[in-house]
Amino acid sequence: MASKAAPRGGTESADAPRTDVDQALLGGSTYRSLTELGSGAEEKFEKGRRLVGWFLAPLVSVVFYFLPFDMARDQQTLAAVLLGVVVLWICEPIPIPVGGLIGVGAVVVLGVAPPDDVLGPFGSSTVFTFIGAFILAQAMLKHGVAQRVAYFVLGLPGVGKSTVRTIVAFGVITCLLSAFISNTATVAMLMPTALGILAVIAKLLQDQGKVRPDFDPLRLRVGAALMLMLAYGASVGGLLTPVGSPPNLIGRGLIEEATGERISFGQWMLMAFPICAIMFVVLVIVLFLVNKPEIRRIEGVEEYIRDKRAEQGPMSRAEKNTVIAFLFTVTFWLVPAAVGLIAGTDSATYATVSDRLDEGVVAVIGASLLFILPINWKKQEPTLTWKDAAKIDWGTILLFGTGIIFGAMLSSTGLAKTIGDGASDTLGITSLFAITAFAVVLSIMISETTSNTASAAVVVPIIIPLAVGAGVDPIVPAMAATFAASFGFMLPVSTPQNAIVYGTGAVPMTRMIRSGISFDLIGAVVIMSLIGVMVGVAGIG
Repeated sequence: MASKAAPRGGTESADAPRTDVDQALLGGSTYRSLTELGSGAEEKFEKGRRLVGWFLAPLVSVVFYFLPFDMARDQQTLAAVLLGVVVLWICEPIPIPVGGLIGVGAVVVLGVAPPDDVLGPFGSSTVFTFIGAFILAQAMLKHGVAQRVAYFVLGLPGVGKSTVRTIVAFGVITCLLSAFISNTATVAMLMPTALGILAVIAKLLQDQGKVRPDFDPLRLRVGAALMLMLAYGASVGGLLTPVGSPPNLIGRGLIEEATGERISFGQWMLMAFPICAIMFVVLVIVLFLVNKPEIRRIEGVEEYIRDKRAEQGPMSRAEKNTVIAFLFTVTFWLVPAAVGLIAGTDSATYATVSDRLDEGVVAVIGASLLFILPINWKKQEPTLTWKDAAKIDWGTILLFGTGIIFGAMLSSTGLAKTIGDGASDTLGITSLFAITAFAVVLSIMISETTSNTASAAVVVPIIIPLAVGAGVDPIVPAMAATFAASFGFMLPVSTPQNAIVYGTGAVPMTRMIRSGISFDLIGAVVIMSLIGVMVGVAGIG
């Protein structure tokens, strides 16, 4: 039994101090910065990346603007601006949305197009889908609806008795919630519960003598598996609906702007569900192979969840109102798809319903219910105040708007066709599979070093003209690029949720890289293999 008591290579000593698990896991701030962890490599990388951006963005734009290319002047000017914006997005010397706004201003100032023509696409209904969905998510987080769902799933019979079932349940919860709530908010909300359960497991290992008395609970494999399940599960679940992750709406909007093809909420879910389901199974396998838990049978987690549910009590009026608004919105998002299945997508009925129940309009109406349904009628207290609603991620909304503007400008100036023809001739990529593979690899590579939102905004406008220039349907590679933009799993800087779980200290860099690179590679294969089939099944294109 001596070797079991000291699996980390040390020997158990009666004089060794006993680790205070609660203090180690829960005593400090929930999320620690990279500098607080004592690792300066990531911080140096971030500073260097941003410093390069300050000088590289204007240099690239100016040099390209004056180079003697055989291009129309408006095309070359737009290309110069776009190159500078892409550098700003990748290096992030300034906030990503601000980089987009600078580019929009430059396009007008340099005379590429009149301001009304440039800013017109910002009125896309998808902008209102963002606003409505973000406000609904804000209400779910404020009133604890999402947390109640999490505790319900974790409280199902038998879930809390096994580390595998507990971690898988956390993954299921994260996937479901992140399909409608921002990935970052989902992980941030569930993190305290995950740390609480990790504390229960760590104490159990300590009491059973399966670790040294002075062990570090932040270095348990089960902890790494649990935290990575949160981060990666959010990215997978975010693919399930158009509103699940900003790259989805950005990619969909760019596709609609470039091709005129409208992808409904139902079509998206039909296309994405098999990919998400397979990726979740792969995620479970990868995480447990790379981070095999120290213990399988656990005690105390069920009691922990039971106590948390008891603290919540019955659903409040605010929670009930939030659920009503959420169900209203999702139902009417799906109605056009149901009508299309019954009456056919070519019918006049489907066209009318689809136009009247536009997703953006439904989203803002559903969000408006939160200001209409009262918590206390006598006090005229609504479910959500404007002060709460104003806290949504306006930066992502601005970024989407600028992305749509650039997509429209690429088309109207003819630059998209010029890029597509040139890339097709230079790279020699002419088949649908080759372009799709190129889109996936490029999206993942960019997403690993910058935000997934920026990855979609950068790659999709490149892939669409490339596909058109090669004479293939651009929807499949563009959708592949959109999905792959969410596949940044290797580094803390890849996604905010990666940074959150890394900040707990429970996920060493080496474990994140080993787990992430495996998931990146398999995810790329899954997307390349299924996206074409699922686009056809969903009737897109």
